[in-house]
Amino acid sequence: MPEFKFLFSPLRMGSAVVANRISFSAHLTNFGENNKISERHVSYYRERARGGAGLIITEELSVHASDHPYEELVFAFAPDVVPGFKQLTQTIHRYETKIFAQLNHNGTQGDGSFTRQAVWGPSQTFDPIFREWSKEMEPEEIEDCINSFARAAEHCREGGFDGIEIQIGHSSLIRQFLSPLTNRREDEYGGDLDGRLRFCREVLEAVKRATGTDFTLGVRLNADEMHPRGGLTLKDAAEIAKRLEATGVIDFVDLSIATFYNLYLVEGSMHIPLAYTVPLASTIKRSVTLPVFATNRINDPHLAERILADGHADMIGMVRALICDPELPNKAREGRASDIRHCVADNQGCIGRMGLGHGLSCIQNPAVGRERELGSGTLAPADCAKKVVVVGAGPAGLEAARVLALRGHSVILFEKGVKPGGQNLIASKAAGRSEIEGVSRWLIGQVTKLGNIDMRLQTEATESMVLDQHPDAVVVATGSMPPEKPFPGEYGLPGAVNLWQVLNEEVQLGERVVIVDMDGHHGCNATAEFLADKGKKVHILTPALSIGGILGPLQDFHLSRRRLALKNVTFTSDVAVLEIQGTVIKCVQVYSGELVEFIDHDNIVLAVRNQSLDRLYFSLRGKVKELYRIGDCVAPRKLDSAILEGQMIGRTI
Repeated sequence: MPEFKFLFSPLRMGSAVVANRISFSAHLTNFGENNKISERHVSYYRERARGGAGLIITEELSVHASDHPYEELVFAFAPDVVPGFKQLTQTIHRYETKIFAQLNHNGTQGDGSFTRQAVWGPSQTFDPIFREWSKEMEPEEIEDCINSFARAAEHCREGGFDGIEIQIGHSSLIRQFLSPLTNRREDEYGGDLDGRLRFCREVLEAVKRATGTDFTLGVRLNADEMHPRGGLTLKDAAEIAKRLEATGVIDFVDLSIATFYNLYLVEGSMHIPLAYTVPLASTIKRSVTLPVFATNRINDPHLAERILADGHADMIGMVRALICDPELPNKAREGRASDIRHCVADNQGCIGRMGLGHGLSCIQNPAVGRERELGSGTLAPADCAKKVVVVGAGPAGLEAARVLALRGHSVILFEKGVKPGGQNLIASKAAGRSEIEGVSRWLIGQVTKLGNIDMRLQTEATESMVLDQHPDAVVVATGSMPPEKPFPGEYGLPGAVNLWQVLNEEVQLGERVVIVDMDGHHGCNATAEFLADKGKKVHILTPALSIGGILGPLQDFHLSRRRLALKNVTFTSDVAVLEIQGTVIKCVQVYSGELVEFIDHDNIVLAVRNQSLDRLYFSLRGKVKELYRIGDCVAPRKLDSAILEGQMIGRTI
C-alpha cells in the first residue's frame, strides 16, 4: 500500500522471509498447561496470525529445570513439548506468518519456591522483585545450561518453528552474565566484556550447531539497563551487537530495555511516551548491518511506518497493540485504520494480571485468552432479531449495543449525559490519564457506524420511558456514582467534595487540600497530581501501607510516587477515617489505635469507591420480557469488567 510502503514490505532474516514488518513480540501469557503449549496458546497466537502479523515470537520457553519463575512456564527442555510445538507451528503456518520460539533462562530473576532449590546466577546477587539470593553457577552448571539451550533448540526445530530468539534482555541469565552489575566472577566468564560475553557466545554457538546454518537465530538484546549504578549502557549494547554480528551466528537483533530494578521502563504505562525506545533502536541499527527491531508502546501503523521510513529500525515489535486489536495489520492494509482499537497502555488486563499470576487479558478486548469462544468469526447472527433498549452509554452499554447491533438486533441506547463515554470521560481529565478516553472513543466510533442503533443523548431513561418502547429485552448499564456521605459526620459542600467534582472543575478549592484515599488506584494519585499542577498543596490520607498500592502490578506505582514527590504532595499512611465534621477529619492509627485529627486544610476530597445506580433495574423487574444489568450498576469495578459484561450480554440476547 502507498500509505504503508515500508510496513507491508517483506524482510529476510537468515533463512526466514517475513511477509511484513509487524512482529508480535515475546510476552508472558500464563496459558501453559502442565508446562506445555496449550489449546489457549494455539488459539491466542492463531488470532494474531489471522489478523495479519508477519512474525510471531512465542513467550519465553524455559531451557532448564533450574529455571521456574512462574507456575505455567513452558519447558522447552522436555521432549514431550514437541507435539504441542508442532500443533502451534502448523496452525500458524496456515497463514502468511512466521513463528520463532524465544528461549530463556531467567537466572537470578527466578523463583526458588517452585524448585525448592537456589536460583542460578553468574554471581551471588539479590533480585529486587523475587527477593532471593542467587547461587553462583559452577563450571559444570554453566556447561549443563549451555547444553540445555542446545537441547531446547533441537526441540524447537523438530517442532516446526522457523527460527529462535535467545533472550538476553531484561529478564535473562545471559544478560546477567553480560552486566557488570550482576557478574562479579573472576574466572573466564567474568571480568572485562570479552569474559562477560563468553557465556552468551557459547550458548549461541551451541544453539547454531544444534539447529544448523539454515535455521534463523537472533537475540533479544538489552539496549540499556538504565541503572543508576552503572550496568549495561547503550554504548555497551552497541558494542555487544557488533561483536555478536561478527561471529556470523545471529541473523537479527531484537531489543528490550531496563531490568527488574526499573520494571516500569520494561512495560511502560500511558505515562511513558509512545515509541520511547526508538532512539535506542536507532543507535543499535547504526552499529550493525543485521535487521534491528524496535518495540515498546508502538500502537499505531502510521507511527510504525514513520519509524521504518526514517531508518530507525527494520522490524516493529507490537505486543499490547496486537493483544488489544489482533486485526491491526489487516485493518491497516485494507484501509480501515480508523477501525483499529488502539492500546492505551493502562496495563490492568495484561501486565497487571501477569504480576498477579492470572491469565493474560485486556481491558478493551474480552476475547484475549478466550479466542475459541469470543475471537474473530465467533459472533453469530441472532436467531430472532429483537428490539433491545440499552440504558447507559458508558463502556458497558456501548459494548452491549455494539455487539447486539452486529448480531442484527435493533437497539435504542439512552444516555442522560451530553456525550456518550461514561466515567472514562472524567478519568481522562486526571493528570497523565488522557489516553483512557480512547477506549470510549473507539466504542463510540463503532456504534456510530452501525445503522441499527438509535442513540438518544441527554435523555435520562425512566421506567415509563423504557416501557413505552415495548422492548423485547432491556439492558441496564446505568453505572455508579460517588456516594454522598461515605463517612459518618456532618459535612458536604463546599468543604468536602468527590473526585468527579474536582476533575469536572465543578467546585472552587482552597490552597490546602486533603485527599482521603480508600481506593489505592489512579483516582487518588492522578487527582492529587491534577491539583498539584494547579498549585495546590496536597496531602493524602490512606488506611493502607502506602498510597497507590494497586498501581504496583500496573507498573505505575514508581513513577506516580516520583511525580507526586517532585510536586511536593505529602501523605500519611495507616490512618482510617472515623468521621468528618465540617473540614475536621477524625482518624484512628490502624496499628497503634491512637486517635488523630487532621485540621490544617481548606478542603477534603473523597477518593472512595462508587455506589451502584441500580434503581431503574429494580423498578423494571417483572415488567419486561428480558431484563439484564451489566457493569457498575451490578457492582462498581474496573473497565475490563464493564466491557466483558457488555460483550457477553450482547452475545446472550
